[in-house]
Amino acid sequence: MNVPILMYHEVTPRPVPTFRKYALTPGVFAAQMRWLALAGYVPITLDDLLAGRSGQTRWPGRPVVITFDDGFQACAEHAAPILQARGFTATFFLVAGLMGRSSEWLRARQGLELPLMDWSRARRLEAAGFHCGAHSLSHPHLADLNPAACRVELGESRQRLEDELGHPVHHLAYPYGSYNDTVRATAAECGYQTACSVQIGLSKSDDDVFALHRVPVSGLESFVDFVFRLQGGLTMRETGRAWLPALKRRILPGGAPASSGRL
Repeated sequence: MNVPILMYHEVTPRPVPTFRKYALTPGVFAAQMRWLALAGYVPITLDDLLAGRSGQTRWPGRPVVITFDDGFQACAEHAAPILQARGFTATFFLVAGLMGRSSEWLRARQGLELPLMDWSRARRLEAAGFHCGAHSLSHPHLADLNPAACRVELGESRQRLEDELGHPVHHLAYPYGSYNDTVRATAAECGYQTACSVQIGLSKSDDDVFALHRVPVSGLESFVDFVFRLQGGLTMRETGRAWLPALKRRILPGGAPASSGRL
């Protein structure tokens, strides 16, 4: 079965214009969660994803994994209550070296910094039934680091999370989706069991567990696009473009044009 792993970033009532692609308002997010419930989707954890793939457990009829990158405080304040009201679980990937501070990595590229949740908030999220995973120490492009620095970013972030949360942490999301063979191998050596990428698509049965496909959710896209992305990872327009060659082959056998197009 193909499973959509939804990738969110920020949920806030006041999105910053320059970060609008990555931010949803609570109203839009609530409408998406309402659709998941109406369509019969049941949120599962990344542990459940692994257990289902190995045959250790059975998934619900329409499983979905909900993830949030970066650990923004606004998500804890606005997304978590919406999820909790529906009994939905989600995983929040945290930048362990910046907890309680701000998104310093956005300063150079976006000209802004957003508040990050602190350890107390993360522990309260877990007490409410949510899960926390690793998103490195400082949010670098991991593929650009030397192996020693990469090991620090992945190993120490996992250790800090485990020390603060009081339990093993097995799941990672690569910052910026940046990884290569060395980063992937380092993640496995550091004890992670999965790593989420930003490769767009549903997570299929043969999906690389250290490069899981995800479905991005953007504040610049429509509700219809969200529904389409759940089915195949693509927006409505992208889906149409993907289907067009096959449709032409069915309508025009042999690929021959119906006419020259000239009058």
